[in-house]
Amino acid sequence: MIQIGDQSYSLEDPLVMAALGGVAALLLLFILLIMAVRAAGRSARAAEPLALQLGQLGQRVQNLGDGQERLAGGLHHVSEAQAQSQTAMLQLMEKRLAEVQERMSENLQGSSRRTAHSLGELQQRLTAIDKAQENITKLSGDVLSLQDILSNKQTRGAFGEIQLNDIVSKALPSDSYTLQATLSNGKRADCLIHLPNPPGPIAIDSKFPLEAYEALRRAETSDQLTRAAQQLRLSVRKHIKDISERYILEGETADGALMFLPSEAVYAELHANFPELVREGFAARVWIVSPTTCMATLNTMRAILKDARMREQAGAIRRELGLLYADVDRLGTRVDNLDRHFGQAAKDIADIKISADKAGKRARRLDNFDFKELAKDAPDTVVPLTQKPKAAD
Repeated sequence: MIQIGDQSYSLEDPLVMAALGGVAALLLLFILLIMAVRAAGRSARAAEPLALQLGQLGQRVQNLGDGQERLAGGLHHVSEAQAQSQTAMLQLMEKRLAEVQERMSENLQGSSRRTAHSLGELQQRLTAIDKAQENITKLSGDVLSLQDILSNKQTRGAFGEIQLNDIVSKALPSDSYTLQATLSNGKRADCLIHLPNPPGPIAIDSKFPLEAYEALRRAETSDQLTRAAQQLRLSVRKHIKDISERYILEGETADGALMFLPSEAVYAELHANFPELVREGFAARVWIVSPTTCMATLNTMRAILKDARMREQAGAIRRELGLLYADVDRLGTRVDNLDRHFGQAAKDIADIKISADKAGKRARRLDNFDFKELAKDAPDTVVPLTQKPKAAD
């Protein structure tokens, strides 16, 4: 039961129950409204930052759009610049390609010219090689003929003499040597060098033992080599002895002689493998020389000849210097005499000039009849024309 003022209402009454339900509904609605308003306020306060962020996001989206537009413009400019660069690059590449082609063409033309020139030179060299081959073939024939010459003793001796003659004629004056000179013992030296005493004339022999050397060179076994070496020792020793006995004459030739070997190979073989033979030659005063060492020895002899001839002329030069000194002394005396003559002549000329001046003055006074002036110049003593008579004693 509900008491409102004077009236009481039963809760079981449907109207009361409906009214109570309506009031409850209104109250509930009011409460919900209040809660909704509060929730809306809270939502509004919570949405403010979100709205701010949304505004900022919108601004950024707008800036992004503007940047995209600018990027599109930049990309357009870049594409245009790239197109221009590509065009310029293509033009430059075409120009460079044209230059490279031109240079390649010039290089190819130059290479072709150089190749043609080289081929021409190659042809000339081949021609020269052909000529050299012909000369070699001819030289081989000459070598064979030289071997034929050297295989004979007489022709070998003539060959050595010719070579020695050629060397001596180039190194010494023609009057300082004699070819095929005959000595007092009847032996004939291939060449005799006329050196002053000492040492005196020196004989040169141009023969050489080639058979033993050829055998030594052809030896294939140690036994052949030993026999050939022994043969070479014997032949060289005999040759040294013959030269020493034939061409070293006391009081006529120098105390030594030269054995000329016209082969450098034989000379080198003796000094390399047979030094005892060289020492035996020294002991026998026989000096072994090759074309090279012979030329050096002859040049030394030439210096000795030159010095000797200068000494021979030293006395004549000294005599001539003495005569020249006497001539100079006489010339000095005569110059002094001439100087005195010139001095006396100058004095005489001066006196003659004084006398001429006086004679001229007198002639002018006589011409002017100036006797007073003449009287002044007359001497004080007058010589009378006649002598006075002497007084009587």
